[in-house]
Amino acid sequence: MSAKDKLLLAARDCLLTKGYAHTTVRDLVAASGANQASINYHFGSKEQLLTRALRDLNTEWGELLFAVLEEPAGTRSGDQEALWGRIIDSIQANRSLWFVNFESVASARQDEEIRGMIAGGQELARASLARAFAGLGPDSDPGEVQTAGSHYLALLVGLASQWLTDPERAPTAEQFAAAGFSSGRRG
Repeated sequence: MSAKDKLLLAARDCLLTKGYAHTTVRDLVAASGANQASINYHFGSKEQLLTRALRDLNTEWGELLFAVLEEPAGTRSGDQEALWGRIIDSIQANRSLWFVNFESVASARQDEEIRGMIAGGQELARASLARAFAGLGPDSDPGEVQTAGSHYLALLVGLASQWLTDPERAPTAEQFAAAGFSSGRRG
């Protein structure tokens, strides 16, 4: 494995275990076995290395989410409940990856590349969520897809935040679907 690949793997591991803000050059050097100069040689800076690894992790997060959303689900309450259940299971199974995704939002404040990456991911997520929850496909009115997708993305982010920070009191899929949030209406 090349030094560049070792650095990317080390950055990935550090992001998943320490997070963006707490990963140091020393951490990257220790985890990769590479020297500090190789970070600058291959990536230009620690931040550029972490941004590259963050982009890869966000892509991985998106693929996991889209796989969950593409499993068959209709618009009946039971199907919505099952879909929210699969999302919750994914959050629990991939906590570190979800935390990295949330942390990337904070990094977007100072980094245009990260902000653009997140915006692109949100666009894809809105379309997938609109399709999974509202049955709106590529031939649907783009405004409806945007509106429905934004609604479900906000619900997803809120649900994930609760499961990451307070899983003992986070709503179950049954509670979430029963509250009428899945269909955009209150009970």
